[in-house]
Amino acid sequence: MPKQKEKKPDQVVFNETTQRYDAAIKQYGTNIGAPSISTTNVKTWKNVGISKVNHLLNTKFSAIQKEYEQLLEEHKWNDIIYNTEYNFEPIVGQIYHLYNREDGSTFLSVIAPETFKYEFIGSFQLTFEQVWKKL
Repeated sequence: MPKQKEKKPDQVVFNETTQRYDAAIKQYGTNIGAPSISTTNVKTWKNVGISKVNHLLNTKFSAIQKEYEQLLEEHKWNDIIYNTEYNFEPIVGQIYHLYNREDGSTFLSVIAPETFKYEFIGSFQLTFEQVWKKL
């Protein structure tokens, strides 16, 4: 008959792998008099963290959304100006004025809006990057 393993009582901490009693090196209490293991309430900490993270991410999202809307607006005006009529080569830094004719077509001019009879749309300046900035 094979030799039967001797079962240790539940309160005895015996490591079957190392064949040693190792209660003293455990990271937790192993006897009835040891402090109880209880989870700490992290709900408040989590709620504060969630609130802070949500505020931070919402702020960043709003900034990116605002920048995106400005980029779309800038793209719209550049598309309009690059597709409008003008018979000169624009100079970087110079201010130009966009007008609407009676037939609905647009054109760019150096003439100020106060002295011109056409419908004024807006003033623009060409940057060194060849981007039109609305003034």
